[in-house]
This record gives sequence, structure tokens and C-alpha cells, in this order.
Amino acid sequence: MEGQVAVVTGGGRGIGRGIALTLAKAGADIAIIETDVLDTAFNQYRSRQIGGLSHGRKTAEEISSLGRRTIVAQADVSKWVQVRAAVGKILDELGRIDILVNNAGVAAPRGIMASSIDVDYMNGGAWDQIMNVNLKGAIFCSMSVLPHMKKRKYGRIINISSDAGVRAHPWGTAYTCSKSALIGYTQSLALDLARNYRDASITANAICPGLIWTDMTRSAAHAYKKIWQSDRECFDQVVSKVIPQGRAPTPEDVGRLALYFAVNPSVTAQAAHVNGGYL
Repeated sequence: MEGQVAVVTGGGRGIGRGIALTLAKAGADIAIIETDVLDTAFNQYRSRQIGGLSHGRKTAEEISSLGRRTIVAQADVSKWVQVRAAVGKILDELGRIDILVNNAGVAAPRGIMASSIDVDYMNGGAWDQIMNVNLKGAIFCSMSVLPHMKKRKYGRIINISSDAGVRAHPWGTAYTCSKSALIGYTQSLALDLARNYRDASITANAICPGLIWTDMTRSAAHAYKKIWQSDRECFDQVVSKVIPQGRAPTPEDVGRLALYFAVNPSVTAQAAHVNGGYL
């Protein structure tokens, strides 16, 4: 992947960081899109202030140490104007975009709102925040890079969905809907690109991670744990019960599947799982 440029939204930590480092080790230069502020506190950090840029810069330092070019661009992916500005900055500084990984995502665990079917949940901002970041954010970022990819007749779009997009959870209606819709968007986009741009090599695929230790799963574990448990103990207990392999995948495991999608020109419109056999 020498000379290629990959954009990873939410690439400062968790799964995004694992993907960014994996692609960098394979030779790609990396642009990270992060933000410090969201519209509401309906997210895994329980605050509008999420500190994404500082984490992005730390990951960028790791990427630089591998000898790759890297930049951090600021954007709330649910804001069209911010996304366009971030993509413009990346093109100006790195010259091209070969791969887009739409990883940025939020969830509002039950500990924040009592039920995902409560009127307050629906009207209080949680639904809009989750759908705007998880679904609209991926669409906005894809729309921003596609003209460049079509012009160059090359591109890879990789959307990070979730097992929840295939197997619903009763406590996460908005999150489940956003991730299920993201799979549908991925497949529709892939078919559109395949049929209407046959002289180009532009693919779109989705990855559906299962239980992976990140800030999002830590927040969920905190909401559900027993009083005598730590967040990690709750997470590990669930993993041992529901994952056939008995261990949780890592962000780097997701990164290796992203790398596969990035280099294979004949695989498109897929939604592949990284979950240790959970589904």
C-alpha cells in the first residue's frame, strides 16, 4: 500500500486506532478525522466534550514513528460543511485519498437513558445524535471523497457497522437501526458503483465488529455490571459466555479485515463479521 492514503474517521482510539495503525504498517499514509465536541451527551463518553483531537494526535505520533505521513483533521462527521473542509485539507496536504474508513460512531447505553423506547429518549436528542453520526456521518464522508475517487477511477470505502446491525438488541434501538441502515447503504452504494462505473475500481464493504474492548463497550459494561464488578470484569464475563472462542477480538483484528477489503478489487457489497463466532 505504499503511496496510498487512507482516511479513518474516529481514528484516534479504539477500533479506529487499530485500523489506522494496521493500514500504516501496510504502507499507507493516514489521515485521521476527529472532533472534540458533539451536539449532545448521548454517547459513550456521557459528555458533549469527547476529546477526540488529542487522541487523534497521539495516534498520529505512532503513525509518524512508522515512517508514514499523517495529519489530523477536525470535523464532526454529522456536519456536511465540516466534513467537506476536512476532506479538502487532506487532499491539499496528502494529495489523494485512496481509502475511506467510516469508523466514527456513538452509542447511548442504558445507563444514560432508562429505555430505548422512551419518548424522552426519542425526543431528547439521543436518536438524532446516534443516527446523525453513525449513518449520516458515513454518507457525508463518502459523498465528499467519491468525486475524487471517480476522477481517479480508484477507491475503497469501508464502513464500520456492528453485529447489532444484524442481531438487534432491545436496549439499543437507535444504535441497531443506524448500524443496520449502514449495511444497507454500503451494499446499495457498492452496486451503484459497480454498475455505473465499470471502468473504475471502486468498492464499498462493511465490517461488523462484535464485542471488542473499547470506550463504547466499557460504557455499556458500566451500565450493566453488578455492584461488585469492575467494568472489565463485567465485559470479560459476557465474553466468556457468548463468544464461542472465549476471547474478544481486538481493534487490530478489525484492522486486518479492513486491509483485506482495501487491497482486494473483486470484493464489494459485503458485510463481514469480526466476532469470534458470536453469530
